[in-house]
Amino acid sequence: MVALPRGGVPVGFEVARALGAPLDIGLVRKLGAPMQPELGFGALGEEGRAVVDTEIVRRLGISRHELEAVVERERRELERRAASYRPGRPVLGVAGRLVVLVDDGLATGVTAVAAARVLRDRGARSVVLAVPVCPWDVRTRLRSEFDDIVCLHSPEPFLGVGSGYDDFSQTTDAEVVELLSRAPTTADAHPDHEREVEVAIPAGPGVMLEGTLRVPAGAAGLVIFAHGSGSSRHSPRNRAVAAHLNQAGFATLLFDLLTEAEARDRANVFDIELLSGRLLAGCRWAELSPEVTDLPLGLFGASTGAAAALRAAAQAGDRVAAVVSRGGRPDLAGAALAQVAAPTLLIVGGADEVVLGLNREAAGELAGLCEIAVVPGAGHLFEEPGALERVAEVAVEWFTAWLAPAERGGAGRPPDARQR
Repeated sequence: MVALPRGGVPVGFEVARALGAPLDIGLVRKLGAPMQPELGFGALGEEGRAVVDTEIVRRLGISRHELEAVVERERRELERRAASYRPGRPVLGVAGRLVVLVDDGLATGVTAVAAARVLRDRGARSVVLAVPVCPWDVRTRLRSEFDDIVCLHSPEPFLGVGSGYDDFSQTTDAEVVELLSRAPTTADAHPDHEREVEVAIPAGPGVMLEGTLRVPAGAAGLVIFAHGSGSSRHSPRNRAVAAHLNQAGFATLLFDLLTEAEARDRANVFDIELLSGRLLAGCRWAELSPEVTDLPLGLFGASTGAAAALRAAAQAGDRVAAVVSRGGRPDLAGAALAQVAAPTLLIVGGADEVVLGLNREAAGELAGLCEIAVVPGAGHLFEEPGALERVAEVAVEWFTAWLAPAERGGAGRPPDARQR
């Protein structure tokens, strides 16, 4: 992600956060006419890359000396901003990568074109322009400069970028620096580093779900967690299991299946159709996230979240490679059990007799391979000493078997038993 400061940075920050992508700024300065600075005749990008509208220069009678003076003034301002915005922060490496260039909107598009040309000079494989608002004619005119253009709103008549906002107050230098300090960097995204990032997952009109994505170096797969019974991504039990998976080399995504307002309605906690739909939204998000897009996918569900995981697996088909349930209610998945082909492990506490019985009945209805792992003496919440550690151990074993590459001893475990 590359955002044009200053106004494009708040927009770019949210997009980078939602995609889990590293963020940098694309420094570009408008070249304003000597007697009419608000009238731009071009733009100057980093490394001296300039885009000049020769027709405007000719029409305004701007001399070569005047043009060079404007370029020199804006070059000095670019250097000042680079030092201010990137104190000790490296420039994002874009060679061979797809870059999404973000601004708060377009009027003429000249600054975006200058930024795109700088990115191509640096070796970007492709450049996609993404803006909330722009004129339709500008959007059409710029298509030759970008591999794709995403614009949410092209009003006619176009009354300015600010017309697309409820609040178009100026972004300050301090806000730019603060947002960049919170955004993922090149170092964070380096394959030799483990990184954790807060993300926002779109799950329908006006619905954004908060989540935490953690990706260890050389991750073998991604496990998405589905909590239940009104819990959240902060569930200490799920986070403990996720930590074991991270240590074993798996990426994890824990996210809230319900918004705060939805969670206050207890009926939503047992709405398996709603919960599975939200889990599928998380799966779609993962497929588009650069960090985890190519990783095999597993689902881990707890309580009602287990039913949501199984129903989501039934709908996702072979996109889900394995499912694990902890103290879950797979029976609540109903008819979807007969459509679950993914190998499924049902972990149940030995002292949780009612739920153990429900899991045994559900195991008989699952279409694919299923095993039940009973943790002796454990209750429904696995609060007994060593119980949750055992849950984590068998979950790691299962995901290693079905998600990890063959050279790590996984991917292709024989169906040796239905219960252990």
